[in-house]
Amino acid sequence: MQNPELKERRKSLRVRCSAGEPRANLLGVGISAISMTDAIYYTDRLLQSDMQAYVCVTGVHGVMEAQTDERFRSILNASFLTTPDGMPTVWVGHWQGHDKMARVSGPEYMLEMCQLSVERGYTNYLYGGKPGVAEELRDSLLARFPDLKIVGTYTPPFGPLDKDQELYLERQLARVQPDILWCGISTPKQERFMSQYCGKLPVKLMVGVGAAFDVHSGHSKDAPDWVKNAGMHWFLRMLREPHRLTGRYLKNNPRFLWLMCLQLIGLRRYLIMTPARTTARPQTDRPVPVLGQRAG
Repeated sequence: MQNPELKERRKSLRVRCSAGEPRANLLGVGISAISMTDAIYYTDRLLQSDMQAYVCVTGVHGVMEAQTDERFRSILNASFLTTPDGMPTVWVGHWQGHDKMARVSGPEYMLEMCQLSVERGYTNYLYGGKPGVAEELRDSLLARFPDLKIVGTYTPPFGPLDKDQELYLERQLARVQPDILWCGISTPKQERFMSQYCGKLPVKLMVGVGAAFDVHSGHSKDAPDWVKNAGMHWFLRMLREPHRLTGRYLKNNPRFLWLMCLQLIGLRRYLIMTPARTTARPQTDRPVPVLGQRAG
């Protein structure tokens, strides 16, 4: 039998697909043409409403994953925000006329939102990481933000949740009523999780931040700002994790450059499509108006 508290929580919230901001068109993936200030403003506004939504943090890896996975592309395009995680996405946005677009990476966005949570009293829940990482992340964030409200953690299994695990998570969330669920299970799993459970779980906002769990728990080191601003964060990550990342970057990055060149000079056309939905599940596709978009 469904938990009555969970049922009432779901009734009080409605799913929202977009913040209404313009999006840059990267090979048919709509990247929100925003800065960090914009991201915090839109997120704060959502959290003060009765809406539910999810936020994706997406760079070249996510854009290229979406080229061979139409369902994943729809998930990115149906988000409340899909932030520009990396300078290549920002540079393309500038080319398309979004001059104020700036990098909004997962680790930085998480810290800004933690500060906002302290100011507003928003509650946070940590979902993801290897065993023990979510608890280490909680301790690290509380050391930095002593008044931050972290109401729970959960380390999910490697694969999809089974019925018992899903029920356990629902009950935990219904009990603690978090405003924000931080999802750190890597791309594209975290985006699929958020899309599947947005509107089902009693939480206002889910945010997929991937590597932020390891960065802020101390398991990996973030890149210096000058490396990020030069668009070379991928290269530093490849040097640090060559066995895991070399194949990905050597395959994705040249292909991204080639396809983006074809799009920008008009030889390839992409239309951003997003599911129109009134519930958590997408039903029909409709085009999204995007400033600077090459459609067709």
